[in-house]
Amino acid sequence: MIRTATPADVPAVHDLIRDLAEYEKALHEVRTTPEQLHEALFGARPAAFAHVAETEAGDVVGFALWFLNFSTWRGVHGIYLEDLYVRPEARGGGHGKALLRELARICVERGYERLEWSVLDWNQPSIDFYESLGARPQSEWSVYRLTDGALAELGGPGVRPGV
Repeated sequence: MIRTATPADVPAVHDLIRDLAEYEKALHEVRTTPEQLHEALFGARPAAFAHVAETEAGDVVGFALWFLNFSTWRGVHGIYLEDLYVRPEARGGGHGKALLRELARICVERGYERLEWSVLDWNQPSIDFYESLGARPQSEWSVYRLTDGALAELGGPGVRPGV
């Protein structure tokens, strides 16, 4: 079963985020607290949205966390899928496909024209899964990121708007 996450799901989603980071060999990078996650999903100005996959017994075994992006070329919003994760013991049960199907349904219903995400180049099982659904890599684009010291240096104190 796929459903929109509720505040009661925050601890489970937080645990799944940590599980995903461990799978991606980056648990040391996780700084998110349950409180931050709650604020991002359910605060006065939600910045992200989440859906969960649960078993018939009601156990949360997967999640999709996403936010809106915007295409200047198409003139409409899209969904950027930040994280999709299903616990290893629940894989093969259709949870990942159902989560993606729900996000695709939201796109179609709301007139969004893109559903996008990133995948680590070494994660062949995920690549194979996504391609089996019709997704195609965007090899002409490279992802860039500013964090930590580089971000602070570029946007830190003393930087004036427009300069």
